[in-house]
Amino acid sequence: MKVSKAYIVYNPAAGRFPSRILTERAADVLRAQGWQIHLEETNGGPHITDLARQAVEQKMDAFFMAGGDGSLNFAVSGLWGSDTALGVLPAGTANVWAKELGLPDLTWTRWMALEESARRLATATVREVDIGFCNGHPFLMWGGVGLDAFVVHRIEPRGRWEKSFAVAQYATTTIHQASLMGGIDLQIYTDGDGEPVTGHYLLAVASNIHLYAGGVAEISPYARLDDGEMDLWLFAGDTWLEAVTHAWDLWSGRHLDSDQTRCIPFRNITLSSDSPLYIQVDGEPMQGSNEVTIEVRSQALRVLVPENAPRALFSDMP
Repeated sequence: MKVSKAYIVYNPAAGRFPSRILTERAADVLRAQGWQIHLEETNGGPHITDLARQAVEQKMDAFFMAGGDGSLNFAVSGLWGSDTALGVLPAGTANVWAKELGLPDLTWTRWMALEESARRLATATVREVDIGFCNGHPFLMWGGVGLDAFVVHRIEPRGRWEKSFAVAQYATTTIHQASLMGGIDLQIYTDGDGEPVTGHYLLAVASNIHLYAGGVAEISPYARLDDGEMDLWLFAGDTWLEAVTHAWDLWSGRHLDSDQTRCIPFRNITLSSDSPLYIQVDGEPMQGSNEVTIEVRSQALRVLVPENAPRALFSDMP
């Protein structure tokens, strides 16, 4: 399939760097490759979803989001179930989806990242990927409760100067909040099973992709984007020391063999607790609830995937 018509949407106030000039340069790269580009500025949030739906109505082949993972989440809400494919120009804070695809990260030493990404996506393959619905809200990468959601609710929204120290801020905030929050008691019902999994956990996160924690850790090394399943990762404990141990295990890959973690593949899952749960989807805070239901919808979103992605993302990859 040759993609030729697209929206490029950017938020001039988002991310760590001013994105307007960088996005315009990326648009010029795509135009040079024969694309018809409609450039649109957004103030973020639901406006991104509205623009994505507008692109679908206009039968655009692609919708490029020049932003981070949170902006992509809003785009997914407007694109899923349509023929318009999602493309990412990594202009956000962590850009984990872009890292998953092997696209370059926008940094102080790599100002051409958006142009490089546009060049690679100009001839990308359109693939269909699974998405999750967390209490009815779609997500592309993760849906979680517990410590990471608690931290997201504490640090978002952030100013541009704070995003310049995003990884360090997230790590120190996580350790500090672990000492305040403790763990959560969960009952977990998977795919209609009668007997729940129960336990006391610092964190429960459903992952659709390999990467996690700003892209510095590989949480699900065997994940496939189109297999109709996700992995629920459970991290036991309730202290800051256990949070540090889990962080080290994640970074080193030792969580795969730890007796303090558990992985549950699922298509439909429900997590419940006697106390309200903090929730995050794709790193964005979501309204809390005592019960969280996550449903996987198989191959419900079209995405642009560059040639020679760095890891096995799909079921037909070795």
